[in-house]
Amino acid sequence: MTATVQYTTALNCALTHLLSGITITTDAPPDNQGKGEAFSPTDLCATSLAACMLTTMAIRIRDRGISIDGARAEVTKIMAADPRRISRIEVRLLMPQNQYSDADKKLLEHIALTCPVALSLHPDLEQVVELVW
Repeated sequence: MTATVQYTTALNCALTHLLSGITITTDAPPDNQGKGEAFSPTDLCATSLAACMLTTMAIRIRDRGISIDGARAEVTKIMAADPRRISRIEVRLLMPQNQYSDADKKLLEHIALTCPVALSLHPDLEQVVELVW
């Protein structure tokens, strides 16, 4: 088992990661009867895409002696209706100043686009990724 999820109250859940014991809270978004006081489940999904990209990039590129320490991502989630779902995730990866070769840049982009979360999302969910060097 990876995690437990407990519905608490007022459209909130407590998510506990079993290996670390860390708990985070979710809340429904304001456009879906919530208060927006925490990540919504769909926020976590969209944000997990960016976290997976950066983590996978760091794992794969360190074998080449390159660090992406300080890299960060800006995530935008767009919802659709009928049925309510995430229709588009925009990820802007802001890479730290480094002497990336063209080959390194191409490799990092490929890694980002093929991270496990990216490959796990439904093909109808549009993923727009921009790397800023």
